[in-house]
Amino acid sequence: MSRVAKMPVVLAKGVSFSQTGNTVTLKGSKGSLSLDLHADISVVQEAEELQVKAVNEDRLLVAMAGTTRALLANMVTGVSQGFERKLQLVGVGYRAASQGNTLNLTLGFSHPVNYAIPEGVSIETPTQTEIVVRGNDKQKVGQVAADIRAYRPPEPYKGKGVRYADERVVIKEAKKK
Repeated sequence: MSRVAKMPVVLAKGVSFSQTGNTVTLKGSKGSLSLDLHADISVVQEAEELQVKAVNEDRLLVAMAGTTRALLANMVTGVSQGFERKLQLVGVGYRAASQGNTLNLTLGFSHPVNYAIPEGVSIETPTQTEIVVRGNDKQKVGQVAADIRAYRPPEPYKGKGVRYADERVVIKEAKKK
């Protein structure tokens, strides 16, 4: 059995678990998330813990059980606390403003970039050079942050662009004559 799948998923306070067929649903204060399970993977609730089990010791099923356990743990965290990703804009004239369902970015192009905010994710701009992406689905929050960063990734000579708040950009030395 996978070492990851052996660990139980502890349900946080206020998180409810329900299962219908092969679909698992978790509900909490930040919303609800559901996951479709593999046919040979089962999830059993024991008190305030979830155990993930594979039907047999097949290598693929053991790996799938570990993946399912990790996804369930992320779902519990998402519906109880939520996820957050911070981005910084570095560069002269680079700005961000959130207006309704759109994030307006000025990134040095000849045109403004308008990013449509998907459902289930909220974007805040505390300052003109900071963007905070929040939501309960870890994958969706990470994908939205990656999409925004992809408009102007940090370049290696001056470091200008959109970067994650914890990202370290290694600046290259300029060409010498």
